[in-house]
Amino acid sequence: MNPNPLLSHRPAQAQDLETIVSFPQNAEELFFCYPKADWPLSVGQLAAAMAARRDSTVALLNGRVAGFANFYQWQYGDCCTLGNLMVAPWARGQGVAHYLVAAMEQLAREHFHATRMQASCFNANSAGLLLYPQLGYSPTGVVERRDRQDLRVALIQFSKAL
Repeated sequence: MNPNPLLSHRPAQAQDLETIVSFPQNAEELFFCYPKADWPLSVGQLAAAMAARRDSTVALLNGRVAGFANFYQWQYGDCCTLGNLMVAPWARGQGVAHYLVAAMEQLAREHFHATRMQASCFNANSAGLLLYPQLGYSPTGVVERRDRQDLRVALIQFSKAL
């Protein structure tokens, strides 16, 4: 049950893209939610991601687009992997990420009969590292990646049984 009646969600639409691309406030935030994208995030880059992914979804806070997420991997009857999770700066700290992850878990169950959901978070993303364990996700691995400056970073992988 949604504890905040001001939160809802729906499939992302083309007219949402201009709003969503404004969510990452700098190149580091963009790297956290979409590491392959170039700063600043453009409508074209986001549209391409949406075309290659599944269940692109927006969270609405009081009717206003406040969050976005999708699945970048999905296996029917097994697992979905959360991608592009981002929250509007004005909506942060208001439960949007919690709500949106729960909504994506429900979509994973309904659309893919998933029994597990995975998420990944870079080591410098404190908000994400704190979010996933609060939602019942457990760390399952650490993978070395390279950031935009070609520096070593850790990508922490999380998983949760649905």
